Amino acid sequence: MDHLVVVTGGPGSGKTALIEHLAALGHARTVEAGRAIIRDQREIDGPGLAWRDDDLFAELMLSWEMRSHREASAWEGPVFCDRGVPDLVGYFLLRGLPVPAHVDRAARRFRYHRRVFVAPPWPEIFTGDAERHQSPEEAERTHRAMAEAYPAHGYELVELPRVPVAERARFVLDVLGTAPRLPGARAERR
Repeated sequence: MDHLVVVTGGPGSGKTALIEHLAALGHARTVEAGRAIIRDQREIDGPGLAWRDDDLFAELMLSWEMRSHREASAWEGPVFCDRGVPDLVGYFLLRGLPVPAHVDRAARRFRYHRRVFVAPPWPEIFTGDAERHQSPEEAERTHRAMAEAYPAHGYELVELPRVPVAERARFVLDVLGTAPRLPGARAERR
């Protein structure tokens, strides 16, 4: 699955802004599971929120990421994934819990490009919002958990520079040896 490229890291580090910029250049993308699940669960006052049932929230994120992987596997060209299945391994590490066997199996089965881009904590751009309840300290801990989870599953981390989003996008495309797509060739997937 060399065309599925993960961008991970802690919240508020510019991951989604980067992926949105790459999508504006015409590249396909996936949507972050956690944010989408929070929006959906709030809409129906559902139980699958981290602050209501952390285990259910984790299972919903795992299912979302597996579905996103399957769908994106059929797409052509690079697909920029706003997190991936191994993020769930990091989620359990962040919580200080053992990683369930089925989560580890999923992280080993659903593969991505060997290079995973990790956005380092960036306090200067960190902001909270309706879906982001974490503190800058938790963002740092999340980054460390992802930096542990991905290499443990055979991936090479490439740290994103703390530069404006257009420069970050150029960096990613240069590392991958991929050119921006033509304007108007938008290939965003949700």
